[in-house]
Amino acid sequence: MLDAILSPEWEYRYFSFNSHWGPNEMMASMRNGCGDEYFILFNPVGAILKGFAHESVMSPYANESGKPWPGVVDEVPNEFQHFLKEPAFSINDVTFCIWRKYGERRWQTGNIDYPEGDDPDGSEELLFALDSNPSTYQEFAQEYFERDIDLSAIEHVYRHKPLTEEIIKALNADILPQALKADIDEIDYPGGTNKFSLGRRKK
Repeated sequence: MLDAILSPEWEYRYFSFNSHWGPNEMMASMRNGCGDEYFILFNPVGAILKGFAHESVMSPYANESGKPWPGVVDEVPNEFQHFLKEPAFSINDVTFCIWRKYGERRWQTGNIDYPEGDDPDGSEELLFALDSNPSTYQEFAQEYFERDIDLSAIEHVYRHKPLTEEIIKALNADILPQALKADIDEIDYPGGTNKFSLGRRKK
């Protein structure tokens, strides 16, 4: 939701979320414009995440086989196999893959013999923002969008509080609240358009 407000044009956004990806499915994604990306699919079974760090030593393009690093996707459970066949996820471009079924206590990976070095699969670098810390997003966004961004407004969205015109303007003074309706619906931001009176100022 923050990226939708800060970057009205979808193709320039870093983070995206589609709550209507498919029947009983939601999808989150990241693209940094430099070839790195990740996709997270949420469904009734659980969640699975596939990421690609193009400069990683585990990139399919960094080894002679041209195939994913052994173990990265070889042991994905049958319940998530359709994820590996979705063309939109560019599954052959992968350096890490994790999954978690509902009821499991922790995320799972395949049995992987990692090469030496820090962050060999690029996951630490690409998943940095998923730490639930608003200041982490602020630091990223200020560098990415090259301007100061109000931390209290970011915290407001992190707490899933209803959007108001004041919060939207604090994040991006150039966007009209009405222009966010489609994004709010696609993301299914808590409160959605039911509690957000588009174009009305708080009294």
